[in-house]
Amino acid sequence: MTVQDIRSFNRFYTNVIGALDYGRRLYAPYTLTESRVLYELAHAPRTDAADLRAQLHLDAGYLSRILNRFEEDGLVERGPSDTDPRRRRVTLTAPGREAAALLDERARETVGAMLATVRTEDRPRLAQAMRTVRTILGDGDGDGDGDGDGDADASGEGEGGGEGEGAGEGRGPRPEDVVLRDPAPGDLGWIVQRNAALYAAEYGFDADYEALVARIVADYAEHHDPHRERTWIAELDGRPVGCVMCVRDDTPGAARLRLLLVEPDARGLRIGDRLVGALVDFAREAGYREVVLWTNDILGAARRIYQRHGFVLVAEKPHHSFGQDLTGQDWRLDLYATPE
Repeated sequence: MTVQDIRSFNRFYTNVIGALDYGRRLYAPYTLTESRVLYELAHAPRTDAADLRAQLHLDAGYLSRILNRFEEDGLVERGPSDTDPRRRRVTLTAPGREAAALLDERARETVGAMLATVRTEDRPRLAQAMRTVRTILGDGDGDGDGDGDGDADASGEGEGGGEGEGAGEGRGPRPEDVVLRDPAPGDLGWIVQRNAALYAAEYGFDADYEALVARIVADYAEHHDPHRERTWIAELDGRPVGCVMCVRDDTPGAARLRLLLVEPDARGLRIGDRLVGALVDFAREAGYREVVLWTNDILGAARRIYQRHGFVLVAEKPHHSFGQDLTGQDWRLDLYATPE
């Protein structure tokens, strides 16, 4: 392996993805860097400019010019940070979200067309080669904390904290490699399948649990209010690795957290924390007074996530469900409580 080998590969890959003429490839007036900024803003709606600059390793002046252009085009709004008045918060406007969604759709189509040229039998080898490059050249580790999550209705996985793909061979994926996005076609089905499979494997839950998750997801797909309810998918390396749902509760003014899940090989990247944080922010902005959830006491790592976000245990009761003897727990977060 020589420097020239790597440079040659870089030239090859930038040509493959059209990095030098990204806007024309996506039929959009944005460069690759500008498109990446829009993507990050769409998947982290409460981003400070300083965090965005650090995450993307951009020159401060260059990022400022990009944001100035976006603001002039009506794509973003800037204002003081909620947590630090010295920082500037950047949020997408409705036209900005539409532009980001369009870019994401066209990028998926472009990559899908490229992948369609790869023979089916070669795809696993290609995926492994890409993981190998990221593992060897990666420059950061996961945080090491387990992300076993679960809400009482149907979600979660164990408490263990795997280090992600490539552990033991080199550097694994980093928390910043994970993006939160809205569900794409097929993702709701993935939520049902992965909940059923993980709970069966890790807790011995029977088919009653899968039936419950399927009913929750079907009801959301048919009746959800996009202004008051939302689903987040955590994505790593182009695949879903986590999820959570925010739905209206029967109690007036209350949102309910449902179906929090993180894949075993993606634990240790604080995905559960980010999913719950995104849900709490959304619930507060949507005007809810509180967030409630039901979980089981066997999901210890999930409880620790809820506690970190201010949820308090309000009731618990033994029950027999999904083929197991369990202790159900009700948790509540007062969105208007003053932090201690």
